[in-house]
Amino acid sequence: MIRVLLPLALCLTAFAQVKITTQGPAEVAVEIDGKPFTVFYAGPETTKPYLHPLRSASGKAITRFYPMENVEGETKDHIHHRGLWFTHGDVNGLDFWSNDPTQQGPKKGKVVLKQMGKLTSGAKTGSIAASFEWVTSEGKPLLREDRTMTFYSHPTLRIVDLDVTFTGIEKAHFGDTKEGFFALRLKDPLIGRRSGKMVSADGRVGEKQVWGKPSPWVDYYGQLDGETLGVAILDHPTNPKHPTHWHSRDYGLFAANIFGERDFYNDKSRDGGRTLEPGQKWRFRYRVIIHPGDTESANIKGLFQEFAKVK
Repeated sequence: MIRVLLPLALCLTAFAQVKITTQGPAEVAVEIDGKPFTVFYAGPETTKPYLHPLRSASGKAITRFYPMENVEGETKDHIHHRGLWFTHGDVNGLDFWSNDPTQQGPKKGKVVLKQMGKLTSGAKTGSIAASFEWVTSEGKPLLREDRTMTFYSHPTLRIVDLDVTFTGIEKAHFGDTKEGFFALRLKDPLIGRRSGKMVSADGRVGEKQVWGKPSPWVDYYGQLDGETLGVAILDHPTNPKHPTHWHSRDYGLFAANIFGERDFYNDKSRDGGRTLEPGQKWRFRYRVIIHPGDTESANIKGLFQEFAKVK
């Protein structure tokens, strides 16, 4: 029986449309429809896990390569902006956002891999599961993060779902700061200072109208090597404080952040912070969609409605 099942299992993996393969103990590659899509990095040399790069169905990288790779002519600001990541700038006064070892300032926190979970390849979807601890500079864990990332096969779109549950270990206060929370850094040609345009669910356009405002989704599109390409981030209706606010900049930062109300409204009387108590759980779900065309032609409104129905 084993002689029959083993070749069959290998065959199924070989022909999977979404192929998940390890490249090291904490490095996992994702291939969709025979094309590389991204790599998940979570090794001990990282201060927070990240996906890099993210590619369109046509094969173009839509996230900036720096600081993981040096590309001539590419911007070199914000060394902590790494592909797609998920952290916050103030947890009990510790900075998990701008936490590159080269950066000065407040004490840094670190997101540490505890276990690489199940890796699943499949005909329509594939997934990566992993568990992390957010720890102090002394290594004391404040909270546990259990994350599942699901990748979808699609002829024209690249879709990633992130399902993250935080569980309090110590009392962990997420302070009010714009520096967070779920983010990616766009490649230079797509940014608002170049060809890029960000559009919110209610039709607001550009950084001045989108930054700091609540919206269930935002799309950011532009021109890349002769092709109109965009990326949308969708905030699931069950997420805490839905709809999220947006820390989205013309220089290419694209982030959903529920905590930064004082900054977003320029109002010192507001406090968007929230405390995760020991044993308490928070669940966040986001969908990232990389698409050809602009917001309307990609039907981001309709794609959000589909995501909102996911239980």
